[in-house]
Amino acid sequence: MTTTETARRTVRFDSHGTACDAWFFAPSEHSPFATDAGVPVVVMAHGFCGTKDSGLESFARRLADAGLAVFAFDYRGFGLSEGAPRQRVSMSGQAADYHAAVAAAGHQPEVDASRIILWGLSQSGGHVLVVAAERARQGLDDVAAVVSAVPLVNGLAAGVHHYPQVGAASMLRSTAIGVGSALGAALGRGPVLMPVVGEPGQKAALTSPGFLESYLAIAGPSWRNEVDASIGFELGSFRADKAAPDVAAPVFMQIADFDRGAPPHAAAKAGFAARAEVRHYPCDHFGIFAEVEDSWFEPVVAHQIAFLTHHLAVKADA
Repeated sequence: MTTTETARRTVRFDSHGTACDAWFFAPSEHSPFATDAGVPVVVMAHGFCGTKDSGLESFARRLADAGLAVFAFDYRGFGLSEGAPRQRVSMSGQAADYHAAVAAAGHQPEVDASRIILWGLSQSGGHVLVVAAERARQGLDDVAAVVSAVPLVNGLAAGVHHYPQVGAASMLRSTAIGVGSALGAALGRGPVLMPVVGEPGQKAALTSPGFLESYLAIAGPSWRNEVDASIGFELGSFRADKAAPDVAAPVFMQIADFDRGAPPHAAAKAGFAARAEVRHYPCDHFGIFAEVEDSWFEPVVAHQIAFLTHHLAVKADA
């Protein structure tokens, strides 16, 4: 029986008092990663405002077919997870959700909880560096590997990178809306929402040419094109690159050389600091997804499997 034929199983887990929703994919039979303790588990979540039903399943099934367990989850306030206010991004809160997901994934059948693979892309590509570093600083040695694809590692650098694409007027307008949302939250009001992605010139968080079409190509039924407008304040202070030197596990970083969302130069610096194995791909930010045109998904996932096999597969002579 292959993983593709096996229906994914829904798991609910607690993250700081909120029920989060996850999918668990069992590993294929005769896994090259299996020991008496079980197989490693890949813990994955999406990037900026993404949900697990928006392009993650293609990665999850391929990794499960390779013999790994996979635990894909939605952050609090997004997708099928509970939590309010909805659509509000908290960088520290999402990192905390990753920690909670690691604990839940370790309790799934066939899983070796001492071999956790932290997997992220875009914004979560930064989160996995932060979480891996935090666990290492706590003296935990359960993170066996980190996969960070097209990572957002420096919010300020991302803003500078995005500026030529949208211009001053658009960024000032988004900042003003964000200030209003933050002030409203301080007064107990609900968030001011803006579109996650839109056409160039529209009032949205992401407006690079082609981004709307790409995001809609991967969007699943639980995804909403809305985000709390205060996101700019969260992104501005996000510095996952500062955590990179403290990551103890092997790191695999995948950089899109024409990335208009997450600056490639910032990712490269973080990869160097993390002593990562780095691969480059001639595509834009969304080019790693299977669902978009001119996709680089096949080499991207093949390289992930090769990296994890090299570091975690059980050797025949062991």
